[in-house]
Amino acid sequence: MYSSDGFRELDRQECLRLMARVPVGRIVHTRHALPAVLPVNFSLDYDGGVLLRTAAASELVRAVDGVVVAFETDEVDAAARSGWSVVVTGRAAVVDDPAEHARLCRVGPRSWAPSPAEVFVRIAPELITGRELIGGRSVYGTRLAF
Repeated sequence: MYSSDGFRELDRQECLRLMARVPVGRIVHTRHALPAVLPVNFSLDYDGGVLLRTAAASELVRAVDGVVVAFETDEVDAAARSGWSVVVTGRAAVVDDPAEHARLCRVGPRSWAPSPAEVFVRIAPELITGRELIGGRSVYGTRLAF
């Protein structure tokens, strides 16, 4: 449904489909009692969980393990003044189960900055929201009439 402000709310399946199209998002967490945003590459797990792969000793792991975070990804077409944004909110946790870690080594994201000791961080999706900004076209490439 399109609202009068030019935005359309996206359902869960649309959000996941769009997220799967892009390789980079931003994790939002707390750092020294202030909001912190860090761009990261990611992949989606079978249930919509967001998977990150990072150095085991990273500040990110210490900051997010066991806490609620937000993860945002988007795609913008400045020329058409259109795009979309999806936010996943949920608890982040380091994957410590050996079998799950082995599975993620096969199907999970590849680190863009590899480290000798890497871990997977999984954000369990408690809330997935998204919206599309309607400019000259929709997310799916069809022209919109105004």
